[in-house]
Amino acid sequence: MSPRSASVNEELRRRSQERLLQATVELIGERGYEATTLADIADRAGAARGLVSYYFPGKRQLLQTAVHRLMHLELAKGLEREPRPDGEDAGREWLARAIDAILGLAVERPRLMRTHMAGILTAEGFIQCPEQQRLAALLRETMVRYGSPEPDVDYPLLRAQLMGAVVAVLLPGAPMPVERLRAELFNRYALGWELGVPPGAEAATGTPADEKTDDKTGGEAGDERGGGARGGEAAAPDGRKPSGADGQR
Repeated sequence: MSPRSASVNEELRRRSQERLLQATVELIGERGYEATTLADIADRAGAARGLVSYYFPGKRQLLQTAVHRLMHLELAKGLEREPRPDGEDAGREWLARAIDAILGLAVERPRLMRTHMAGILTAEGFIQCPEQQRLAALLRETMVRYGSPEPDVDYPLLRAQLMGAVVAVLLPGAPMPVERLRAELFNRYALGWELGVPPGAEAATGTPADEKTDDKTGGEAGDERGGGARGGEAAAPDGRKPSGADGQR
């Protein structure tokens, strides 16, 4: 038997890493961070325990990479959904979809996203990894399409505002309604309220993906899922529309 080519080995490594990253978001979403071990993740992924340590220096780094991958995939899916943005409002639609995709993760996966945000504030801080770079590239492209004259300045600001909104949705004991935060972000960028896909609009009933087991800290955020959504369109808080609802920037 001839040895595998370098390209085949690289593809096998890529698939192994993807299985580990997917297992990470699944298990931590189901059980929480402390209750999930690296051995659990390896078992779920069907991989040897040593592969986890080979690819990732620790559980915290693995979690950040896994969540950045999830955010990148969900953002890409939201941006590429049909019908594709077109015409003079395409840039605004692109940005609205980006905002809704990230807020949607806070609504659909509250335990996972709360754990991720808490980890960023630890000593390890914000980890620069290929998945984070892919996410950053999509956010930058979003600001380019929106028409930002300085996308390298504006996309980190967008990222910071989205991170702040996610924390506000998930804050234990004092969560803010996702509709209110969405309205503030839409106002900030003068986006029409009819743009994007409001969190919960596609699945207004059911249990969030990572709240299917008992989790006292995740109840408030999970209860907001789809709040204010009707017929695929969210109602603005207090009946008001964002300042850009008339399509003017």
